[in-house]
Amino acid sequence: MSYEVGFKPSALREVRKLDEVTRKAIISEVELLADNPRPDGCKKLKGESNLYRILVLATIIVTGK
Repeated sequence: MSYEVGFKPSALREVRKLDEVTRKAIISEVELLADNPRPDGCKKLKGESNLYRILVLATIIVTGK
């Protein structure tokens, strides 16, 4: 099953400010979330029912279902 992934406008503005290597790494990981929204190493956020985080380089991405 494949999911739709994307960025909130505010998150997209922040990603665009990053250096090229970091930006490409984040976009690549976000695209992979379409096939596997909870990859190995993801952590459930405390106090949230369907929000998880993944670590990309030194950047945290929050993902929900």
